[in-house]
Amino acid sequence: MEFKAFKMDGLGNDFVIIDQRQDQIELSNDQIKKICNRNFIGCDQLIFIKKNGKIDADIEFYNSDGSFSSACGNGTRCVAYLLSQEMGKNKIILGTESGNLESKILDEQIVETKIGPAKTSWNEIPLVEKLDTINLNYKIVDNNNKEHFGGTVVNVGNPHIVFFVNNIEDFNLEKIGPEIENDKLFPEKCNVTLAKIINENHIKVKVWERGAGLTKACGTAACATAYAAKINGKIKNKTEIEFELGKLSVFIDESKNISMTGPVSNIDQINIKI
Repeated sequence: MEFKAFKMDGLGNDFVIIDQRQDQIELSNDQIKKICNRNFIGCDQLIFIKKNGKIDADIEFYNSDGSFSSACGNGTRCVAYLLSQEMGKNKIILGTESGNLESKILDEQIVETKIGPAKTSWNEIPLVEKLDTINLNYKIVDNNNKEHFGGTVVNVGNPHIVFFVNNIEDFNLEKIGPEIENDKLFPEKCNVTLAKIINENHIKVKVWERGAGLTKACGTAACATAYAAKINGKIKNKTEIEFELGKLSVFIDESKNISMTGPVSNIDQINIKI
């Protein structure tokens, strides 16, 4: 099977985007994993664009391990930009598993996406038992074997735990990340973020993404981090989340709705033979 696809990224968080609106390109789980594999094409997530007669399109996300994901902030922003170029308009509405998301193209390759309200109830994260979601009192250990207790859990279309630490480099996220992701406490697994508050307008993060591993950026993690910082009294309504290759701006309105804004890459068309 051979077909065309698109390759895009948001701050290095990269995607293979397959348009199923005209051609029904159906892939098995093994084929999805092969496309995501860095030894083949490689990406953090694979995205399908599907036809929807009422809004611009539906989108489905698959992690690099082949698992389905109900939300992907940077992926949504990338597809919104791709379709805005195709349709010649600067507002795009995309249907996802976690609801319809509205995106606006604000400037050349700067896209704002409204993620909606965060959820913080234990059964909405979800957790297997009722615990304090603002401070889970979850233990992580740094590189000097010093214990750190904390963790704020937030669902922004997918589950996240955010640890506010003094130095994100003090921890081995490649070890901590998969341990927390697969902890029985999280029945739908969990994304893991280490966050350092520089000031209320600037938070530096490192992210282990559920089903994808260490990632250069993660849009929903940016939203979860900002919301976790707000409910912990560390920021007001707006902050910038810094990743390895740049920043996303996150705004939380009075109704607790979250929106994020940042750059997307050029659109590269690729041929896939699988």
